[in-house]
Amino acid sequence: MPFADLEDDLRAREAQGLLRHRRILESAQGAHVTVDGQNYLAFCSNDYLGLAAHPALIEAACQGAAQYGVGAGASHLILGHTAAHHQLETELAQFTGQDAALLFSTGYMANLGIVTALMGRNDLILADKLNHASLNDAAQLSRARLARYKHLDIDHLQRLLATASERKKMVVTDAVFSMDGDIAPLPALLALCERYDAYLLVDDAHGFGVLGEHGRGILEHFTLHSPRLIYMATLGKAAGVFGAFAAGNRILIQALIQGARSYIYTTAFPPLLAVALHTSLQLFREESWRRQHLRELVADLKRQLHTQRWSLLPSDTPIQPLLVGGNQEVVALSDALRARGILVPAIRPPTVPKGEARLRISLSAAHSKDDVRRLAETLNELGKTF
Repeated sequence: MPFADLEDDLRAREAQGLLRHRRILESAQGAHVTVDGQNYLAFCSNDYLGLAAHPALIEAACQGAAQYGVGAGASHLILGHTAAHHQLETELAQFTGQDAALLFSTGYMANLGIVTALMGRNDLILADKLNHASLNDAAQLSRARLARYKHLDIDHLQRLLATASERKKMVVTDAVFSMDGDIAPLPALLALCERYDAYLLVDDAHGFGVLGEHGRGILEHFTLHSPRLIYMATLGKAAGVFGAFAAGNRILIQALIQGARSYIYTTAFPPLLAVALHTSLQLFREESWRRQHLRELVADLKRQLHTQRWSLLPSDTPIQPLLVGGNQEVVALSDALRARGILVPAIRPPTVPKGEARLRISLSAAHSKDDVRRLAETLNELGKTF
């Protein structure tokens, strides 16, 4: 029978509490959503600043569609690179304090393109153990030797660099780790890269728009600048739209235009989205209250959540993981919250290590203080009865 082995694998996943299911969102993204015909308070989104359904972004997208149509129609190197894309790249470079920027369709494609364009056989990639899957996949595709250092362990990374024989080296790291919410020690990483002559690729998917006084991300957060830094951030999280970009010096960006296959061989994302993202950057600058409100919500959750059965992992970002442990228990807890009108996703292996299943609580500037209070009180109640 065709696919019998796949059917067996699916049954095994279900028995282990690892089978994934999709829910159907029937409303705009936000703190309060309609899913599968029911209304919920949701803590599932990476829309950290609450911009995904912002009226100004919707209006800008409509204006972009009126000017450029819906689809780009071609890759950037054929005839899909519009004035809107070009202007956005210029603005992103200026906003992040880099010489130049290059748009990609997704963060996954950006990481694949950057790593495989710059690294190859006989090179070395050193990666944090908890990096996003796209960085791990990019390293594998590059055919460079991959060495993974213990999470946030600078001493371990230094030992690996000190014994490396490869001429070309690249350290790759998340800025904010997507399942733990902690922040990479970027100044120490950069110092090692300076000492051992390595590139430093920083995936700021969850920091761009959130970290830094003006939302410019982890480089502003730590006040860092270096020609060996390769900066990548996504535009579908805090920016509320879609896409990603790489930024750095002009030689780097030109090299990516020539060699990043995930840039060269794909259709440009719709220019109407580039127009909308221009408005996102304006809101980053003009509405700093969103980041302040977000910080207050993080503090509120930590103060109000006091269940002894489960504990929050240490994180000062909008990603607040509640460590549960077992796969079956975390699914049951997520289901119990859903029965009470609250959506929080259960995260299980292989996304997180075995035995470290968790609820990934994602806070947004769209949440109110009452929303966070309701979540904390419900979890406190469930912690007593589970």
